[in-house]
Amino acid sequence: MIDGVHLLDGSNGEMDSIFLSDMEIYPQQYYHIYNRSNNAEVVFKSEENYDFFLCKYQKYISGKVETLAYCLMPTHFHFLVFIQSAETTIIKNNFGILLSSYTKAINSRHKRHGSLFQLHTKAKPVDSDNYLMTLAAYIHQNPIRAGLTNKLENWKYTSYRDYVGLENTGMINKETLLQQCGTIEEFKLFSEQLLLTVDSKYWIS
Repeated sequence: MIDGVHLLDGSNGEMDSIFLSDMEIYPQQYYHIYNRSNNAEVVFKSEENYDFFLCKYQKYISGKVETLAYCLMPTHFHFLVFIQSAETTIIKNNFGILLSSYTKAINSRHKRHGSLFQLHTKAKPVDSDNYLMTLAAYIHQNPIRAGLTNKLENWKYTSYRDYVGLENTGMINKETLLQQCGTIEEFKLFSEQLLLTVDSKYWIS
């Protein structure tokens, strides 16, 4: 239930148009997976909305991928994942179920119709360790870039808080990024230093 609305989890076979039919993912590969709302509509309208979305992500996606980083923003989301499972069709379908059930709940609660998110969820492969680190920093920096906070750790719906010990959501594999940085303090320093210098190619328009 979200904001008093019972949710449909795709069990009736009915799915949204955002079912990732053109999203190419392969096992043993890192990906930046992201989508944003139609017409810049706010899709996370309350704390309960954010919490519900993450809960369903853990239910449908976490068992098939390693999640290295994420950020939920009012109008969009980002996940940095490593595809563990060879069942890539199931992963794509499960992303669709996640988005569909969330959309149905919001539509019911707010008396609206149609998709919340853009037609195609993107999955961009990550092809180097440097890109992996910079992308994680970019994902965590979204709330500052959007003017929602002035400190990385103050935005509740980001994995940065897991890395610096303020949260323990149980959904983040911190080992990969921390191995490259060495320590949590070095990870924090890397993230802060990139805040003003991250290349524009990492930003999604």
